Amino acid sequence: MSRRKAREMAVQALFQLDFNSGATSDEALNSVLSEREDTNESTRLYAQSLVEGTKQNLVAIDEYISDLSREWKIDRMAGVDRNIARMAIYEMKYSPEPMQPGVAINEAVELAKTFGTEDSSRFINGILGSIVKNKEL
Repeated sequence: MSRRKAREMAVQALFQLDFNSGATSDEALNSVLSEREDTNESTRLYAQSLVEGTKQNLVAIDEYISDLSREWKIDRMAGVDRNIARMAIYEMKYSPEPMQPGVAINEAVELAKTFGTEDSSRFINGILGSIVKNKEL
């Protein structure tokens, strides 16, 4: 299983769900999977758990992000950045097997470099880094 591939797929699915509220998690993930031929079952299942877990905890995660980013309203953040941050916070704080903050932040920064803008990785690092700085996990 490739957790990085799973995270990539999950971010793409979360992005779709963010902008198409009528879609289901399965529809969004299947849309992403239809573009990939190199996905095994365990990678797909991990991506699905990330999407479902992030969605189930979305209200709490968004409140958490809003508290961390006092100068940015969550709806004004770039969609990719918002969903990368959401998923990273899910993995650190709400996942049944929470990820170490340093690892989650690194993975989120790499996703931001892949999918975001030139400034996304710094933005993600700043938002998520404030979690560690404030010792909130």
